[in-house]
Amino acid sequence: MYDVVIIGAGPAGLTAGIYAGRAGLNALIIDSKQVGGTVNNAPLIENYPAFEAIEGMKLIEMMASQTKKYAEIKEFTPVSEVSKTKDNFIIKTSDEDIEAKKVIFATGTNVRSLDAPGIEEYAGRGVSYCAVCDGNFFVDKEVLVVGGGNSAAVEALYLNRIGVKCSLVHRRDKLRCDAKLQKDLEDNNIKIYWNSEVKSVNGDVFVESATLINNKTNEEITVDINGIFLSIGHDPNSQLAQSSGVECNEYGYIIVDENMATSVEGAYAAGDVTGGIKQITVATAQGAIASSDIQSKLM
Repeated sequence: MYDVVIIGAGPAGLTAGIYAGRAGLNALIIDSKQVGGTVNNAPLIENYPAFEAIEGMKLIEMMASQTKKYAEIKEFTPVSEVSKTKDNFIIKTSDEDIEAKKVIFATGTNVRSLDAPGIEEYAGRGVSYCAVCDGNFFVDKEVLVVGGGNSAAVEALYLNRIGVKCSLVHRRDKLRCDAKLQKDLEDNNIKIYWNSEVKSVNGDVFVESATLINNKTNEEITVDINGIFLSIGHDPNSQLAQSSGVECNEYGYIIVDENMATSVEGAYAAGDVTGGIKQITVATAQGAIASSDIQSKLM
């Protein structure tokens, strides 16, 4: 019997484990993959307090090392089902059934990608999913931002503000972002490739160009660039929580209160799977809040 089982070993889950263990709770962290989640894919992080710059894998290594002093971690252990008994939870894994008094879903999100040649090959070598994380590497260089919603517009404006020469690629003839953002794009002379999609990303060691195709005319052009930022949305990994009866919003993100508690008594959520700002600092804060509330309920 565990006091709390935390599903997901990213920053939110690891922080929840630290706070649970330090509070004297018997905590277990389970992840179907390697500890760290999407942070492992960040070549360099420059906005996490106390580190001017640190590799994503190095930051996770340090987090995991600290967490292991307070909580058990099981990697590569998929969870197939979480069910509520009268007072506790049964967590079914590929190895065994585990019982816990409380559960925290820290399962994160999957960044939407493009099915185009070069996207996977150049990930971390010019293909990025986070302007805030990687924008500084492209100051005074040419990049494309793919997308037409608020996130894409904000990322393009952010890149432009820090000195990156960026253009927007959108598959429609009208942006989906707010009118204010559209005006900001226009005021900052950010070029938009309308009705355009990425056919391929090209290069040698790093990205050197992208081939775009106009979906109205089938015309193809090749644009010389140093990087490409994909901002076409995230998909929350909330299927496990939903099958457990946890309420999610229309986009699939888990609904939580100020204590990170969900609609199911005893079940909590933390990190990117709750939506909002997807940053490591936010995830760690939510993990701390969830475990602190669990402590208050169990102690």
